[in-house]
Order: sequence, then structure tokens, then C-alpha cells
Amino acid sequence: MKIRLTVASIFSMVLLANAQQDPQFSQNMNNRLMVNAGYAGTSGAICGTAIGRSQWLGFEGAPKTFVLGVDMPIAALKGGVGLTLVQDAIGVENNVYAKLAYSYHLKLKTGTLGLGLDLGMMNKSLGKGLNPLQANDPSIPVNGAAATVFDAGLGFYYTSPKFYAGLSSSHLPQSTFDLGTSKYQARRHYYITAGYHYQLNPDIELRPSIFIKNAATTQFDINCNVHYKNKLWGGLSYRLQDAVIVMVGADVYKGVKLGLAYDVNTSKLNPYNNGTLEFMLNYCFKIKTEKPRQIYRNVRYL
Repeated sequence: MKIRLTVASIFSMVLLANAQQDPQFSQNMNNRLMVNAGYAGTSGAICGTAIGRSQWLGFEGAPKTFVLGVDMPIAALKGGVGLTLVQDAIGVENNVYAKLAYSYHLKLKTGTLGLGLDLGMMNKSLGKGLNPLQANDPSIPVNGAAATVFDAGLGFYYTSPKFYAGLSSSHLPQSTFDLGTSKYQARRHYYITAGYHYQLNPDIELRPSIFIKNAATTQFDINCNVHYKNKLWGGLSYRLQDAVIVMVGADVYKGVKLGLAYDVNTSKLNPYNNGTLEFMLNYCFKIKTEKPRQIYRNVRYL
């Protein structure tokens, strides 16, 4: 237990010493708003998605993350808006993000191009629990510390009935958290996403996709899900030098979708954890407006 706690604490401090990193997810194809403001409203529906992730089960101090994203199109704004809330904890570190996104939509043939900007804030706090090897070490905030900074991101997202692709960047200002004894910078992240819907027959559809994140390190995910009648799905994903992921999901009730991902770690951390669990809940709906009733009068019947 002490070994695991020590490793977790060291891992947390290494992340802090380098730069602020965005949390990691396996069901990235269902979490596009968080990484790309251009996505907001492009589905043409009001959508809400929540994802909870417990990484490296059995590893004390391991990351636990929750994200909630809501977006919708607004015709009057010629685009869409979105809200993203993130809570990410690892070791004694806790991060909270909140950001609003606006995407301007351009029609391109059969698809839509979203040009997006998000603005928000990030809060970093260090709780009690750090035990310095040297007593009264001024560089280690044993009583905790917190700081809040401004954040912004930019994204371009294109979607059509069978294809989507996105290019985006988060933490454009690279703001610095000043925690008194230490300072940590939110490093700029770059994202590339793309996916395709291939109809095998009237019931079965293949949905391969890729997800690339570049910051201090590069995360590269290759995914493929098989959808049956748009009600059930299952698939596999491979995260380069990190994990093999199994994904399943279902439309459980009138458009309410549940998804589950389980990561089998393939790195050197494999002996010290029992994998990663991730749950997803999604619901989308369109507001239907009835056309005004038209009445025609004929002078013959007046």
C-alpha cells in the first residue's frame, strides 16, 4: 500500500512539475465538445453527455474524472453553443474546468463546418496529504493551495452524414497557476479527430475513428465500433503504448444511450492496477415545431 501511495504521489508531482495536462478518455467519439468548440450544435439536436472514468483501479491516488457536456444549435446565432464542465482528481491534485463554446456554422455541400471558440476558467487545488522528506520544505504546500486562471480554445469541425473531422487547440493562453510556493503552466494541447460511418447492410454499420492528442506527450487512439440497427454497439480501441480497450453500449430507452469502456493497461503500470472503467450517458432530442395551420377561404362558401 505504501509503495502504491508513493508511486501515485510521485506520478502526481511529475505531472505538476511539467505542465497541466487534459484528462484522458476512451470513448472520445462521444466526447467531441470537450476538445473542439467547433462541434457545438453541429448534430442539429440538443444533446447532453456525461462520462465518468476511474483509471487504474486498485491503484491508490489514481485519476478519477467526470465530464459533462451540453450543446445545441441556435438558428438566430447562425451556429451553436455548448457548455463543458470537467472535474479531474489525481493524488492530492484536483482540477475543475468550466467553459462556454460558440460555433459559427457554414454549409458546405452535404456537410456543416463549425468554426468554434470557447472561453472559461480552470481551477487547480492541492489538498493536504503531501509528506515532504525534509520537514518544513517551503516548496511543498502541505496545507494545500489553490489558484484559478483564464482559459480559451479554438476549433474547426466538419461533419456530414457519413464523415467527420476536427482540428482544435485548448489552453491557448498557457496560463500559469500560482500556488504560492510553486507555479504550474497549462500547456497548449492540439487535437485531431476523424471518423467514418460505413453501412455494411441495412442493419449493421461500421464506425472507425481516430483520436490524436499532443501536448507534453502524444496520445494516439485507433477505434472501431460496430452498430446494430443504431440500438446496440460494441468495438475495440488501441491506445498506442498504453491500453487495449473494449467498448459496448445500447440505446436503453427512447434515445437514452449508455456506454461502457474497459481499458486493459499494456504499459509498465499493468502489474499495479486492475484496468480502467469508463461509463457514458447520452441523450439527444430535437425540438419539433408545428407549422402554422393555413386556412383558405373560397368566396362561394362565404
